[in-house]
Amino acid sequence: MSAARHPSSTLEIPQATAVPRHVAIIMDGNGRWARERRLPRFAGHRRGIEAVRTVVRACAERGVAYLTLFAFSSENWRRPPDEVALLMQLFLAALENEVAKLHRNGIRLKVIGDRSAFAPRIQRLIAEGEALTAANRGLTLTIAANYGGRWDILQALGRLAAADPAAVARGAVREEDLAPYLSTAYAPEPDLLIRTGGEQRISNFLLWQMAYTEFYFTDTLWPDFDAAALDAAFASYRRRERRFGRTSEQLEEARAAAAGTAA
Repeated sequence: MSAARHPSSTLEIPQATAVPRHVAIIMDGNGRWARERRLPRFAGHRRGIEAVRTVVRACAERGVAYLTLFAFSSENWRRPPDEVALLMQLFLAALENEVAKLHRNGIRLKVIGDRSAFAPRIQRLIAEGEALTAANRGLTLTIAANYGGRWDILQALGRLAAADPAAVARGAVREEDLAPYLSTAYAPEPDLLIRTGGEQRISNFLLWQMAYTEFYFTDTLWPDFDAAALDAAFASYRRRERRFGRTSEQLEEARAAAAGTAA
């Protein structure tokens, strides 16, 4: 999978499929879910992990190839220290308890983001989990942790400058030069972004990669997001007309040509 070529949607037209190949999710609403039940915020985050298990399983069953979850943004360090500490405990526990299950189910784990801020044990478990599951050919589950879209573009530019300083110095950097250094270079661009919790923004998530992603916003809080909610998002996605800069008439002509070739 890592060797596959994934064209940019601004340079080439990706293949449209009934089930999105790559789903990205901003998991929002854990704190509100807990507050509505007069529970501590930690209870909402813990329940959110159960929703992650449900959605990972549902995506695998429906043929999604890549699932990217925004678990902890580079801005989330601004939250109260006690909550950040609890989130780190949950992340550690998930790495300790879930990776073996992912491996048994043929799921490949990837973690994107700046790992340097995490405790050494978390960094080690991330590396071990990625190594253990690297050869799996089922769903690729990506966890974005201490991740920001602007950070991603800047770190990609830095890596490109180190690899080809002359190209950067003469201002000749092309999109296809930078793309291989992005955190998600192993995956196609997301077809569908889902954000739960009623907010309608992308919050510095996969800024480069979501140039032509379809957006789906739902009021459902993340702990309540289940397989039925995922199916509703997919149903909305199938109603979209993904033109990638073309007109509707061109899209119909392309469909007719494809149908004729198949016949």
